[in-house]
Amino acid sequence: MIAWTIILLALAGGAIVLQNAVMLEARSLSGSALVALWLNSAVGLVVLTVAALSTDGPQAFAKLSEGRWWMLLLPGLLGTFYVYASLTGYARVGATLTISGLVAAQVLAGLGFDLMRGTGLAPLQGLGVVLLVAGVVLVFGASP
Repeated sequence: MIAWTIILLALAGGAIVLQNAVMLEARSLSGSALVALWLNSAVGLVVLTVAALSTDGPQAFAKLSEGRWWMLLLPGLLGTFYVYASLTGYARVGATLTISGLVAAQVLAGLGFDLMRGTGLAPLQGLGVVLLVAGVVLVFGASP
């Protein structure tokens, strides 16, 4: 199970690079980062709506009304912000710096999330976080 998860994550990591490269082209063609973001969201919304309705049915959407109001907005806002930041980073500083900064920020935020949940941190995980952040500092320091 862990091996399949690692493969999934590796494929998703590669897909993000390709997605951002294609969105950068859409931004160039349209002249607008917002149009590129719209394209990303519109296609995703159609695909996910069809998949969710065919897998879980409309009752899964109805259950959302039982949740908190912010739960309906926050994931989309945060996801859009992430994609916008990625696209902006690709355009301004390139893929390597963008990905390095995003990964380091995600690992540090994930560490905070795990610590808040009481998951803890193994010593080798802590060393890995330190080395990752040090690597990002080197990548940013070596940038032209």
